[in-house]
Amino acid sequence: MTDQLPDAIVAGPKGPALDLLHIVQINEEIKSVVAVAFKINIMALNAIFLAKRAGTAALGFGVLSNELRSFSSQLRETMLSLNALIHASVDGVSAMLQDSRYNDILERAVVLASKNKHLQEVIEQRENATDQFRSKLSGLRRALRSSVDDAYRLVELGGVLAKSAKIEAAYGAGFSSSLSQVSGEFDGIVEEIRTSLDTLRKSSFFRG
Repeated sequence: MTDQLPDAIVAGPKGPALDLLHIVQINEEIKSVVAVAFKINIMALNAIFLAKRAGTAALGFGVLSNELRSFSSQLRETMLSLNALIHASVDGVSAMLQDSRYNDILERAVVLASKNKHLQEVIEQRENATDQFRSKLSGLRRALRSSVDDAYRLVELGGVLAKSAKIEAAYGAGFSSSLSQVSGEFDGIVEEIRTSLDTLRKSSFFRG
């Protein structure tokens, strides 16, 4: 005979518990983007030194490398600024989870003492508190999504810089091959970040 798993396990987490899972996934994706942004910064420094070695033939490439370094710093700051919203969201979802559990207990109590006037008043108060929790969490969802969208637009700019660097690399004379390799790596990494942010934007947390 096959053991039957409880419905809660089969169905998986729901409501606030599912939101908490989504937030953890968002946070992991953010940390990944921050790490890659740091890598761009190191690559940009190396590209700047390479451009200096190439001399006047790589002036445009050097300028774009500087811009890419600035882009990586802005991106890291933008992603790190999301930490405050992540922590606030965790607090908000945790409060909702606790509130949901408390309401479940009250609902069971209502069944046992349906005519208890004091209990009914407590339930009404809890309903008001639940509405406030939902409203606050809804605001955090919008703020976090807006910040992710801002980061995505910044990465769009980074993509333009990376592609422009690929064009400039062709004018690097004897260094064109090395410059093209570096610019290709820039383009690949920016695309990797774009993919990560696109995943973030599609998170089910923002549809809650």
